[in-house]
Amino acid sequence: MVQYNFKKMTVVPGGKDFIDIILSQTQRQAPTVVHKGSAIDRVRKLYTRKLYTIIDEFPRLEDIHPFYGDLLHVLYNKDHYKLALGQINTARNLTSKITKDYVKLLKYGDSLYRCKSLKVAALGRMCTVVKRIGPSLAYLEQIRQHMARRPSIDPNTRTILICGYPNVGKSSFINKITRADVDVQPYAFTTKSLFVIDTPGILDRPFEDRNIIEMCSITALAHLRAAVLFFLDISGSCGYTIAQQAALFHSIKSLFMNKPLIIVCNKTDLQPLEGISEEDMKLVSGHRDES
Repeated sequence: MVQYNFKKMTVVPGGKDFIDIILSQTQRQAPTVVHKGSAIDRVRKLYTRKLYTIIDEFPRLEDIHPFYGDLLHVLYNKDHYKLALGQINTARNLTSKITKDYVKLLKYGDSLYRCKSLKVAALGRMCTVVKRIGPSLAYLEQIRQHMARRPSIDPNTRTILICGYPNVGKSSFINKITRADVDVQPYAFTTKSLFVIDTPGILDRPFEDRNIIEMCSITALAHLRAAVLFFLDISGSCGYTIAQQAALFHSIKSLFMNKPLIIVCNKTDLQPLEGISEEDMKLVSGHRDES
């Protein structure tokens, strides 16, 4: 699948800035005397080239990895995203049509004044087209900035998803493993590349308590090439009983059926595993068998 780097995408100018850029280049490149529609065609090429760059650089949802497709849908509704790109493409086609129409009219220009008037009219119509897509340009630039600020995650790279209720020790675990020394040996494949993703606010409560946006976020995570670590606080100091944590585990395990799922019994220093009740031990043992 196509991989996109949002950090390298060209800045999308606003409607007014777009017009200023084109007109400033037009003053340098387009001659004052219009001859066979050459000046209007130069302006058309400037508009269409910049509009095509926007369309070409922004990913098509059908081509990118489902992780990024779902992520875009969560952050910016995919229907609005497609509509914005569609409006940019429509503006590009309208610019080409305006050029063709006015180049035909120039053939009947019987004076320099009339030819210049047609040129001004053509430029005015093109500017109007760009003004109308101003909100779409601003919307796409907002998407570009937001996606560029997010951490770069390769969906095909090995990933560890950390999940469980709050205060079960997820953050402490991440702090430990991310401070580990790099393994250096004189043979190949000793550099390990892993993404570690904590899921606060996403995989820390049952599905029935979530809204549509949160469910879409979880669906995006399901597309990652990941192993899932479910943290279980057997001491109960997190504020949730083992039974409640077991219910959360059962509610999310179906989403990761085809992924390695590991149960991490945490805080055994506060409550040894052998010291929990028989009922809780059955729940923990059941998790082990299912993971």
